[in-house]
Amino acid sequence: MKGKIKVITTNAQNVMKIPTGVKMLIRRCCNAVLTHENFEGNAEISVTIVDDERIHELNKQYRNIDRSTDVLSFPLGENGVYDINHDTGAKMLGDIVISIEHAFEQAEKYGHSLEREIGFLTVHSLLHLLGYDHENGGLEAVRMREKEEAALTQIGLKRNGSYYFDEE
Repeated sequence: MKGKIKVITTNAQNVMKIPTGVKMLIRRCCNAVLTHENFEGNAEISVTIVDDERIHELNKQYRNIDRSTDVLSFPLGENGVYDINHDTGAKMLGDIVISIEHAFEQAEKYGHSLEREIGFLTVHSLLHLLGYDHENGGLEAVRMREKEEAALTQIGLKRNGSYYFDEE
């Protein structure tokens, strides 16, 4: 990455204690993605940690989906064109909202650490802010998963199992 990155992390919930080092982890994840993507210029990203109730409200309000989810991405750019913070000249990539309750449940379900799960959700969401999408499946989804794993491996959070569960 050529430029500075500003990650504004806010804990907007009081349901669970956030482990020490999570803000640094989120920052490292953002750096890894932007480096891997050869992002040029200064960047600004906002990450907010919320509870399930709040992410449910946001999911309903912005996506018309009446349930909680693990992470939401609110991009401020399109096709590589971003709003600029006129005080710093940084490209404002957008907002990431992570449900700490979902992160904890998924870490347990997938058998890895809460740090790995928060790292995955951060990387996944930042790729959305950069314009990647997996909603239609296929090659785009595979490319996004490869980019996620590359960034996570770079910071030492390599996957230790499968994300897919056979419900039968």
